[in-house]
Amino acid sequence: MAMLERTDSGAHESRNANEHKFLSFCLGEEQFGVEILRVREIIGLIAITPRPQTPPYVKGVMNLRGRIIPVIDLRLRFGLAPTEATKETCIVVLEATDQDGPQTVMGAIVDSVREVQDIPKSAIEPAPEFGCEIPLRYILGMGKVKDKDRDRVVVLLEIAEVIGMRERAQIAGAIKETERRAA
Repeated sequence: MAMLERTDSGAHESRNANEHKFLSFCLGEEQFGVEILRVREIIGLIAITPRPQTPPYVKGVMNLRGRIIPVIDLRLRFGLAPTEATKETCIVVLEATDQDGPQTVMGAIVDSVREVQDIPKSAIEPAPEFGCEIPLRYILGMGKVKDKDRDRVVVLLEIAEVIGMRERAQIAGAIKETERRAA
């Protein structure tokens, strides 16, 4: 599996060049996207250590090059039926930052990663108020893209909202407990 890793050198130029770029991935037949600036890397499935007293969608924590990172299953987070992992199933390592809070690095299990797409602001519309199983606060917008002469919609996620403050505190507590036991 190809690995994408981001560095912070040239951050300002990179930010401008990547401002409207989104990594698209699938959960079932639905296509989602996250801002590429939030993506740290993409890795294949690795060992995940379950943690007690966390929400059901939190699969546990993983050791990624010496750093303990929480891992969530986006299917479960969005209330979709669980499915067996395939060779395309992977973990997208993301950075989520609140306006007034610290940065959280987490892994999100997705069915498959598709591509990096350029979706300008003019092609992003607000999420409809109906017909969506995902809470509206999780959605940054609906990106309109052309794919092989047909129009598609990519649900663009506000990743900081996907894991709320309460859940982050709960996950942080589980990680600290893991690190304390390992010491």
